[in-house]
Amino acid sequence: MAGKFIDANEQGFIDAFLAKGYAIIPLDGKAQLDAVRERIYALGTAHLGLKGAKKPSLEEFFDNTQRFVGVEGLNGLRLAVINGLNADPGLMPGFFGMARKFIEWTVGNEIAMQRGINLSIQLPGDDSSLLPLHSDVWDGNSPYEVVLWLPLVDCYKTKSMYVLPRPESRRAYGEFKKDKSFNAEKLFQRVKPGLVWLDVPYGKAVLFSHSIMHGNRVNDEKTTRWTFNIRLKGLLTPYGVKELGESFLPAVVRPATRIGFEYVQEEKA
Repeated sequence: MAGKFIDANEQGFIDAFLAKGYAIIPLDGKAQLDAVRERIYALGTAHLGLKGAKKPSLEEFFDNTQRFVGVEGLNGLRLAVINGLNADPGLMPGFFGMARKFIEWTVGNEIAMQRGINLSIQLPGDDSSLLPLHSDVWDGNSPYEVVLWLPLVDCYKTKSMYVLPRPESRRAYGEFKKDKSFNAEKLFQRVKPGLVWLDVPYGKAVLFSHSIMHGNRVNDEKTTRWTFNIRLKGLLTPYGVKELGESFLPAVVRPATRIGFEYVQEEKA
């Protein structure tokens, strides 16, 4: 019997993702993303006491955050925003929904999702929140995870993140294992010619396997970077140091899995 289980559009995405280890994807529901920005703007300006004539426009607040807070106040601002956003039970489902098609094409349709969002704010010239070249699986994270990296501003050049595509990452990791004298900076300089700096305008996101090498550098652009990152994986795929129930929660569970799980529990009882 001739036929295909996957249509051409999905297969094209799958082939490209396997080849590179990442994809820049369009988000559905930009109005919802705009609403998240509005909420962050309200939370952030309130935390910083910006009101009346001192209150900047939304665009000014996001692009030039460095005018309103220094490096020493960044973590307080970040926590105030995260705590305020996490009070909304629709936040994580909303983020998932914006990228659902591509998540399912990459991971499957039974999903575990990290408990809460991670928010990064990187001011121009700030070297306090850098992620050196790394792969998350080196620290025991499951190689079955992917990361949704979602900017709240236009990200480009050093205001963005970089990745080392999958073939180059695998080759560099082989060299890294053979030569233990490599540190993060030495490895960065070794693979620098092959790095891809991602151009991700507001309204798009990056979906990537965190098994590929990635990181960021000092933001040498003139405006601030605001980004979310959220980990996702197949519900029934192996977990690493971040376990189900501790770091991940079930997001989508199908009936057959629910019935099977209940059956197994009853048999154990």
